[in-house]
Amino acid sequence: MTAVPRGPFRIGDRVQLTGPKGKLHTITLREGGELHTHHGVLRHEQLVGQPDGSVVENSSGHEYLALRPLLRDFVMSMPRGAAIVYPKDAAAIVAQADVFPGAVVVEAGVGSGALSLSLLRAVGSEGRLISFERRSEFADVARANVETFFGRTPTTWEVVEGDLAEELPRVAHPGSVDRVVLDMLAPWEVMDAVADALTPGGVVICYVATATQLSRVAEYIRGTGAFTDPEANETMVRGWHVEGLAVRPDHRMVAHTGFLISARRLAPGVVPPEVKRRASKRSFSDEDLEIWTPGAVGDREITDKNLRKRVREAQKAAEGARRAAGAAPESSGEASASSGAGDDGA
Repeated sequence: MTAVPRGPFRIGDRVQLTGPKGKLHTITLREGGELHTHHGVLRHEQLVGQPDGSVVENSSGHEYLALRPLLRDFVMSMPRGAAIVYPKDAAAIVAQADVFPGAVVVEAGVGSGALSLSLLRAVGSEGRLISFERRSEFADVARANVETFFGRTPTTWEVVEGDLAEELPRVAHPGSVDRVVLDMLAPWEVMDAVADALTPGGVVICYVATATQLSRVAEYIRGTGAFTDPEANETMVRGWHVEGLAVRPDHRMVAHTGFLISARRLAPGVVPPEVKRRASKRSFSDEDLEIWTPGAVGDREITDKNLRKRVREAQKAAEGARRAAGAAPESSGEASASSGAGDDGA
């Protein structure tokens, strides 16, 4: 999809600069470009030809560490229409679903495109990612973010606006999908369509926010008789402060963001072995479905005004990436959104 992001900096490259007090600036290198801050001016041409990990000084003698931004840097600072899948969860999804180069992967919903970026890298140039999104505004933000990061829209990616249960049979033949990733309010509503699309042995993995959603989707998967017994987990990341003998956990950590629950598709007509387990409280019945509203499970709505702003920000970043790619067709195409004030300079 893009050139390997290594080697000396070139015109069109995205560069993440760490300033004197740890403040980050992300710029796209261009002819005659400058980064202006209250600490002085840094000319883009000072970076061209320098290797990754270089240190450069601005006009006032302040030093900046220059690195190509990582995928996680971009994800955490890109414009958002919907809440993103954090890098720790995206990594777990790619690993637990065993997304491989050449795989055909279905994703719903696309949100702001954070998970799409990881999935596109995982399927490689021979794979295919089909992303479903009900809201066109979110789809626009995702398209712009993906184009910004890769420098163009990958040919391996298709965004379908609409309901997965209705549209999936149109874009994928039965048994033709290797992996399905569901990041949506009620994954059980599309599970029958997912079962038809998945190849035997394929994986479905759901990202849900609450324990009640987790219970509901687990019982539905079991009830279909089309999958192995589901497995559920969550990922927590705790940083550590390490300086000499002062070694201790950080005061803050990235704890619960969501649950992952996955299962594998059985061959058609196969009856799964009975799993012996202790009796437990029954799952919610269809009469209880009125509790499954966005507000009840903690989903925060974004206002139309705020969403239009996010679309404009994402599209502006994508336009900058297109101009940079046109100026330097052999650049790596790696991109990242601003994570601090003064992005792109003047």
